[in-house]
Amino acid sequence: MDEPDFTALNSLQITIVGLGLMGGSLALRLKRDALCRRVVALVRRPEAAVAAEARHAVDMATTDPALALADADVVIFSTPVRVLVSQVSTFAPFLKAGAIVTDVGSTKRRILAALDNLPPTVHPVGSHPMCGKETSGLAAADPALYDGATWVVAPLERTPPHAVETISLLARAVGAKPLPLLPARHDKLVAAISHLPYLLSAGLVRTVQQVADDDPMVWQVAASGFKDTSRLAASDVTMMLDILLTNADMVIAMLNRFGGELSAFVEALVAEDETRLRTMLMAAQTCRTELYPPEAT
Repeated sequence: MDEPDFTALNSLQITIVGLGLMGGSLALRLKRDALCRRVVALVRRPEAAVAAEARHAVDMATTDPALALADADVVIFSTPVRVLVSQVSTFAPFLKAGAIVTDVGSTKRRILAALDNLPPTVHPVGSHPMCGKETSGLAAADPALYDGATWVVAPLERTPPHAVETISLLARAVGAKPLPLLPARHDKLVAAISHLPYLLSAGLVRTVQQVADDDPMVWQVAASGFKDTSRLAASDVTMMLDILLTNADMVIAMLNRFGGELSAFVEALVAEDETRLRTMLMAAQTCRTELYPPEAT
């Protein structure tokens, strides 16, 4: 496959709204590799603008939407989902004709509904890079964050092909792999592979906390298994609340599916049905190993 021509991005001003982990990492990558003409950030607090410029993440950071958005060829919203939905309408008057507007939000249906209300002179396209960390904020930003990640691209019916191509090219330029998905399909899939695991991790920690109330020694015997499976519980709560509450129907469906799996395990254990337990565990082991083969030693 031929190498994409990233020079098509060279003439663009890219404005990123919000410089947390995702927006900050994107800004750092754009600046590091000189991928566009200018990187601008729209932030909420003056201190955030100072920090962004001090880290050389942007060419300019400002709290003024008119200053940040007036000349933007591409605008990328990188704020919590419910904040993002509100900002789309608030900042719409500042967008120039022909601007491409996208996002890096973790759910798509609510965001795309907001993007669809933008003026007909701008070109919205939803997107979601499938990467992240448990830590948040510009201090945690990493220009390599997007390397190898799948970057979902979710156009609307009104989205012109060149807008999809531009966002797909941007994804490739920062090391990601664009994948087209309809918004409802995206929200169903991420409920299974991202939102459900977070709730399982949080539920695990809460369960062990209850054990610790009776016997605090449990924390002293906890080892790598508990550490690994509880990792997601350390995620930013505000961010996860936005995700869960804007994808509640899909998350509830996945919780119900998982509840059925737990019930099956309970039934097998009550019946001391070793054959059934082995079959269930072997199926899970096989699936996990095929997805993530163990590294050769």
